[in-house]
Amino acid sequence: MHKAIITTGAAAMLLHTGLSLGAEPVGAPEPEPQAENMAGAAGAPVSVGAVIVTGTRASGLKAENSASPIQVLDAGSLQRTGQPDLIQAIAQNIPSFTAQAFGGDTANLTLSARLRGLSPNNTLVLINGKRRHGTANLAVLGGPYQGGAAADLNYIPVAAIDHIEVLQDGAAAQYGTDAIAGVVNIILKSNNRGLSGNVNGGAYVDGGGHTGDGTANIGFAPNEKSFISITGESRYHGYSDRGNIDPRVTAPQNLASMPLLQAPGYPHLNKIAGDAQYHLNTLAVNAGYDIDDDTSLYAFATWGKKEARAYENYRMPNRLPEVYPLGFSPKETMKEIDYALTAGARGKFGAAWNWELSTTYGRDKAEIGVIDSANVSLYRDTGFTPTVFHAGTFIASQWTNNFDVSREIEMGWAKPSTFAMGLEHRVDEYEIQAGDEFSRYKEGSQSYPGFSLTDAGKHDRNNKAIYGNFIMFPIPGLTVDLAARYEHFSDFGNAKVGKLTSRYDFTPTFALRGTYSNGFRAPTLAESYYSATNVGPTSAFVQLAPNSAGAALVGIDGLKPEASTNISAGIVLNPANNMSITMDAYQIKIRDRIVGSGSVYGSGGAVNSPAVVAAILANGNILDPTVSETGINIFTNAVNTRSRGLELVATLNSNYGQYGRVDWSLAANWNQVRVTKINQAPAQLQPQTLLDRTAISNLETASPKTRVNIGALWRSGDWTVNLREAIYGKSHTWESPNGGTYYKNEIGTKAITDLEVSYKLNPNWTLSAGANNLFNEYPDEVNAELMAVYRANLDNAGVTKYPSFSPFGINGGYYYARASFKF
Repeated sequence: MHKAIITTGAAAMLLHTGLSLGAEPVGAPEPEPQAENMAGAAGAPVSVGAVIVTGTRASGLKAENSASPIQVLDAGSLQRTGQPDLIQAIAQNIPSFTAQAFGGDTANLTLSARLRGLSPNNTLVLINGKRRHGTANLAVLGGPYQGGAAADLNYIPVAAIDHIEVLQDGAAAQYGTDAIAGVVNIILKSNNRGLSGNVNGGAYVDGGGHTGDGTANIGFAPNEKSFISITGESRYHGYSDRGNIDPRVTAPQNLASMPLLQAPGYPHLNKIAGDAQYHLNTLAVNAGYDIDDDTSLYAFATWGKKEARAYENYRMPNRLPEVYPLGFSPKETMKEIDYALTAGARGKFGAAWNWELSTTYGRDKAEIGVIDSANVSLYRDTGFTPTVFHAGTFIASQWTNNFDVSREIEMGWAKPSTFAMGLEHRVDEYEIQAGDEFSRYKEGSQSYPGFSLTDAGKHDRNNKAIYGNFIMFPIPGLTVDLAARYEHFSDFGNAKVGKLTSRYDFTPTFALRGTYSNGFRAPTLAESYYSATNVGPTSAFVQLAPNSAGAALVGIDGLKPEASTNISAGIVLNPANNMSITMDAYQIKIRDRIVGSGSVYGSGGAVNSPAVVAAILANGNILDPTVSETGINIFTNAVNTRSRGLELVATLNSNYGQYGRVDWSLAANWNQVRVTKINQAPAQLQPQTLLDRTAISNLETASPKTRVNIGALWRSGDWTVNLREAIYGKSHTWESPNGGTYYKNEIGTKAITDLEVSYKLNPNWTLSAGANNLFNEYPDEVNAELMAVYRANLDNAGVTKYPSFSPFGINGGYYYARASFKF
């Protein structure tokens, strides 16, 4: 019988390292999920006994013995969150992983997440140890997730996942750019038999968000040397609306001049504050074949298609009464295809060397449209306007090739050392295709103008890297892990980074560990070249590409990489066989951090800069003549930041005999982000600054400093009850209507209760019912004084009821039911 390519998913990462863990034969039965070997209580994933492969190239390392802080999420922990959304499932289990609840414009169609309070782009996503491509849909509007273009996790079916390893440590020296905050490594199932899956549905208690999801996984073995695991999923999620009444539609003067305002649905005509609607279909395949005892082939792939739409601000009846006498609510739409394929081989040469060769290609294409809209200028000039527009297309792709070798070296020390080295070549491409001619005529389609010919373009970058890694065990209990990496980028030059990680076990129950490293993050091509016009009923702001001629007029000349310094220290306690405690402190300093600017006004602001108007004209934009505020936003290396934090994970497994067993868990994260330096705004923009008070608060205080998860998973016979209490500390941002007076939007400390009850009907079927946010808690509402200003000015921003940066969402409680099967 031949050795498997991957066993229980964990060994899949060996495809990256070339190391062998002594896998089970391909034809062997699929082991039980890791939940049976780990305490998987919601609130803190427990890693007792789990072999990890992320953040290390040493073989057979268990999570509790790791020199770096790492948490393991088994498939059961993901499923028990009740969320078919993978981002939400991870966020509910990992306190330092914060999910976006609401985004502006097309960012509401692709929500993202961030680790340790840093940008989504600072967390590297791997699938079976291979780099995952990013989304083409850049988040451009303000907020804590601005600039996010990381991998879209929702194209990975939850049912395809064996487990997830979350490395909460800088790892640029090991994995390259993007790994400043940490690494999320998703290990796919490698079962060679069995059918499993579930059907679930739910909705928000207060209406909307109707969700239906069906997923199934099947594994089979074409022969004794191979396996194929296939997973499919189909999901629907409906709109929600959590907005106030738009002050424009109740103003007496507007009612007098536009009696048709009182249309069906009045006064709730503006539905922008809520979830987007989407249909998502995904497919994942993981396969392997043993050529002989020493050589294996493998491949895995994902494919997904999403159709989404989101409400934009309501347009009043006087905007275009000839076409929309009752006014209209434009909707942004997106048709997105995302796929990735990895293929490779691994084996041995000589008596000791392991080798692996792999290639990965991923591509995301998002076609952006606008429906129920119009081009007002086009109608005025020609008497004609479409109501459906193609606004443009985003395309992002990445092709990565790796060659790795490794071996163990006997040096007469406590354990054999491990030496590994490798080469990597990567090509990134990013493209914006222009919208149709009607979508970009003059000011363009209402709510989302089409991308102009000057916005459009195709850009690429390639980089080459070499790395080395040496792991040694000089004396019993001591681990020293050295890593170094050199990369050359075609557009900005070289990067050299290194990492030293060490751990010393004083006793079997007590250990100290620590890390010192430097890192880097290359700007995404989207950050460097994205250009568009963002509009509202009364405003129009141009997103200038940092490399554009318009940007040069305001003193911005492209982007350079971020540079980071990471340091961490922690303790590991295992006082009993059923208890483990880890506590790690960390500091991350980022120099020349890439962030989105605040609103820089050309007109209508408390302070305006003529250079902004000149930059807009140089960029070729024509703005709506009816708007009262115009300006620009731009990505720059504007700040240095310092993040300090403390992470605690504690688990206890208790057996109460006839009353069942309970897995208790406590996971907590304290994280403080500070802007330590703001680079001087170019002279062309002064007295305005690149970062206003809003932009700084998005970096420092938009995420809570403190988050605590307390979990209990009780099992007795056929019953399982999962209870989690998530405590979110205070968070706040500052907001200004025009860059003058700022108002504080604050969310106080909140406790959110999640509960799921499951009953196993028979060996094949399990029924579950549960709630996320059982007691229907909402964040504090937006500052009343700010709302009063918006209402007095008849500003559509008055529709906002709850702060969009809420870490637990703005929709209240979500109740669901699920039927799971396994054959």
